[in-house]
Amino acid sequence: MASHNLSGVKREEKGRNIQVVVRCRPFNTMERKSSSGVIDCDQSRKEVLVKTGGMNDKASRKTYTFDMVFGPAAKQIEVYRSVVFPILDEVIMGYNCTVFAYGQTGTGKTFTMEGERTPNEQFTWEEDPLAGVIPRTLHQIFEKLTENGTEFSVKVSLLEIYNEELFDLLSPSEDVTERLQLFDDPRNKRGVVVKGLEEVTVHNKDEVYQILERGAAKRRTASTLMNAYSSRSHSVFSVTIHMKEITLDGEELVKIGKLNLVDLAGSENIGRSGAVDKRAREAGNINQSLLTLGRVITALVEKRPHVPYRESKLTRILQDSLGGRTKTSIIATVSPSSSNLEETLSTLEYASRAKNIMNKPEVNQKLTKRTLIKEYTEEIERLKRDLAATRDKNGLTIGTGLQYCAAARLTNTLFVDMQVEQHNNGIQQSFAQRMDGAFSNMQRCVQQQGAKHQDMLSSYSQSIGESRELWRFISLIIFSSSGAKREHVEAMKEMGVFFSGLVQELAGMREASVQGLSALQTQHDKLEDEISQAQERHQTGMKQTIQCLQDQLNLLTMEVQKDYTDLRTSSKALQKPLQTLQENINSVEKRCTEQLQAAEKQLSGRQEEVKRAVMAVQNQTSQDRTVLEQQQAELQDHVETSQELVSDFLQNELQQDIPTGTTPQRREFVYPRQLVKSRTRSELLESLRRQQEELRAAVEEEEDEQEELSQVDHDSLEDELSTCNESLATEPSFIDENLVFNESKRVPFFKGGKKESKSHNRQKASENEAPSTPQKSRLPLRCQN
Repeated sequence: MASHNLSGVKREEKGRNIQVVVRCRPFNTMERKSSSGVIDCDQSRKEVLVKTGGMNDKASRKTYTFDMVFGPAAKQIEVYRSVVFPILDEVIMGYNCTVFAYGQTGTGKTFTMEGERTPNEQFTWEEDPLAGVIPRTLHQIFEKLTENGTEFSVKVSLLEIYNEELFDLLSPSEDVTERLQLFDDPRNKRGVVVKGLEEVTVHNKDEVYQILERGAAKRRTASTLMNAYSSRSHSVFSVTIHMKEITLDGEELVKIGKLNLVDLAGSENIGRSGAVDKRAREAGNINQSLLTLGRVITALVEKRPHVPYRESKLTRILQDSLGGRTKTSIIATVSPSSSNLEETLSTLEYASRAKNIMNKPEVNQKLTKRTLIKEYTEEIERLKRDLAATRDKNGLTIGTGLQYCAAARLTNTLFVDMQVEQHNNGIQQSFAQRMDGAFSNMQRCVQQQGAKHQDMLSSYSQSIGESRELWRFISLIIFSSSGAKREHVEAMKEMGVFFSGLVQELAGMREASVQGLSALQTQHDKLEDEISQAQERHQTGMKQTIQCLQDQLNLLTMEVQKDYTDLRTSSKALQKPLQTLQENINSVEKRCTEQLQAAEKQLSGRQEEVKRAVMAVQNQTSQDRTVLEQQQAELQDHVETSQELVSDFLQNELQQDIPTGTTPQRREFVYPRQLVKSRTRSELLESLRRQQEELRAAVEEEEDEQEELSQVDHDSLEDELSTCNESLATEPSFIDENLVFNESKRVPFFKGGKKESKSHNRQKASENEAPSTPQKSRLPLRCQN
């Protein structure tokens, strides 16, 4: 784990490349009619393909690779979640971060950063699908810090750069032409301080939209041929977060994170945009600042020794974001139209170069109250020494740069002092609401002291300027007249007296500041005493409450002991009836046991009887089954023998004429007048075969009926089986060779009705028992066909 942390530190020391994202807007109505698309965005491969030679020329194409690419179909929420959302965690950790939109005019920079308002009023501004980066960022900051339970304060500022002049868009005054001054930050060599820039405290996310509307109303826009609402200035929206941390030692630290959201004015071709007069001058200044930005990017990529940050107010403000200690992301916006091909290629080239810029992000130093007071005191001492040096050198003035530096230091010190006081006010409000009045008075005093400091600084600057002009005038008088020299000396003395008065005023202001700080310390000690007294009162109240609870607990114990004694007496009185009840229960259990044993014996005897009966039934059933199987086998054999005899008769003996030795009695036949041809031998055989099949079917039906009859009760089954055995015993053991046919129905004698009674079958069987000669055929004799 330690090695992992060390590697992470080394990676931060080496630096981190600027993140570059490209977003392509959709076609507008005019472009759809007059131009074609020249850009293909591959979001998965993070590539932008530009057709530089026409639609069909595949050779002249350029491919650019970036950290992220968003096509025309990308939503506002997708850009925010991919680009800005990960940066918020780093801002909360204490880093300075910057996100700025760069590109041609009319490509969607302001839409990406600020967004628009949906006409449907059912959406809140943080849920609006058209909301840009700024409102979503502030909404997410409040949500994250609220979830973490951190004590924090959020301040925002909105700065406009118009024609190389700085304007405050959130200023409470109605004067929109009031210009601001830019100074170097003494704490950060690459940072700057804007004197007089208003910082508005945001208490909740509902105030954000009002602040954005107030700033957007003052921002300068104008209509051009390229964009109906073209931004004519650059805007810098800064969010500063102060977060309170408490160390293990109980010391309070203030962690500061800052996020700059920059919306640059678009570069434009003056001829194509139709800008004239004032708009042309605006476009020239815009292009000049963007050109300087391009030169800065080129110098950083090529690692030149000199980077021209100071050639433009824009690059000076973005100095720390480009090659400094800030984590930076660039959103380059382009148009897909072929009419804007040159500007699109220029934007992509600058964005591709900016990928190689290396920043070295650093976490802002966490400040304590003692550190702030020490820096404030050192700053006052430094200013005092500078004034003393100016007085000792007989009017030699401090340089303009040093004056600006001193003014910036003092302004920054006052700003930090105000931050500390506001933070202390927040802590004191959490202690007790009744101290609000006292802290508001203290804050008012500090603001008055700050105003006095600013007045003193302005008067000091004015006096130094007057002294410089006076020195030039006196130097001219020295050459012209020696008498003027005395006046010059007297004037210098007066200036010395004046400067000594300034020093005294500064010392008085320092003493007033020290007294104010001592008063703050006194108030702090007083609050600590009140807190200790409140703790003592709380402890006393807790002791009294515990004593009261102890007394109530003792009373409750006595009542419980009394109830326990009564319960024990009652249990002793119930002991004798309980013993009697126990004896009764034992006697009942004994009787139940005896009766249960007798019942078990009876049950076992009956079970044996039932078992023997079941065994007898099973044995009888098995015997009956054996008899039935034997009878079934005999019937099957008899049926097969009968079938064989019938088949043999049909095949071999049907046409044989067996001589009997007797002359048959002649019968007289009456023949019809018309002769009818009799059936042939083959037809007779065919009819006999059909009769044989019908016989088999009748036998099978008889078997089915026997199976159904086998399910009848045992007694009836024995009767039928005995009857069947008797009929089988009476049947002859031979088959008549000459079949007797019924002349009317033309069926054999064995195809009689199945529903004849048993007595009829027995009568036929008795008739067959009598020996007789084979019956004569009743058919007339005829020759073979």
